[in-house]
Amino acid sequence: MRHVVTLIADRAASTLTAAVIRGVCEAVSGGESIILSPGEAADIIVDAVPDMNVVRAALNRGAIDAVTTPAEGRRKRLLIADMDSTIVTGETLDELADCAGIKDRVAAITARAMNGELDFRSALRQRVAMLQGLPVDALERTWQRIRLTPGARALVATMRAHGALTVLVSGGFSFFASRVAASCAFDEYRANTLLDDGTVLTGRVAEPVLDRNTKLVTLTGLAAARGVPLSATLAVGDGANDLDMLRAAGLGVAFRAKPTVAAAARARVDHADLRALLFVQGYRAEEFVAP
Repeated sequence: MRHVVTLIADRAASTLTAAVIRGVCEAVSGGESIILSPGEAADIIVDAVPDMNVVRAALNRGAIDAVTTPAEGRRKRLLIADMDSTIVTGETLDELADCAGIKDRVAAITARAMNGELDFRSALRQRVAMLQGLPVDALERTWQRIRLTPGARALVATMRAHGALTVLVSGGFSFFASRVAASCAFDEYRANTLLDDGTVLTGRVAEPVLDRNTKLVTLTGLAAARGVPLSATLAVGDGANDLDMLRAAGLGVAFRAKPTVAAAARARVDHADLRALLFVQGYRAEEFVAP
């Protein structure tokens, strides 16, 4: 079966030169190369799955991502996306904790949980408990600081325009996920609910907690309900609670992920923005739908 090696660079740097493409092509005995976006993305057709260590060596540690996919069935019909540090640039819970003056303490727990060192549900409850008594208006103040990851809107708009279902699934909170989903025009969203008494946060999260298993069940359940084979699904995330869905998806991408997640995922994007997920599906830049 033929495969495709997609090379993607940071679009601001435009470091994907003809020489770089040629070097990788020679290293993997590739055939035709196709420019998807000048200086940013290209496909190289290969007859067999290449050794990615060989590919990375050919890139000479340049800030260029490489993802290999089967040549057939590249365009996916279901997108399941994590929110924090994936669709948005930071961790919303950490930013909320900043309003309470305890960001460093909460962020340290977040980092360990996302790297798989702590149980996600226990770590979430612990961090939320630390926010007890925080005025609810801190949620709106935090929202004003949230920024979308470049390429997020184009990813969702383009996949929706080509018939895919797009779903935001977050271990974070619905207050933020609902707004992020609306901003990016996701079809659906799923998230945890942060509890308050109308004035302050109670320090509790509604049960059951949306965790790594919930993300996996969302992927497999929606695929089954829509008659979409798992091979036609795309999942993206950065933390340990995303790993099960990344492994189950036809294309699971670790996006600027924590070390243990990047090491375990079959595909990873470390340098490019979320446009990379369109390039690895074979979309050319001129096919992207403007959000």
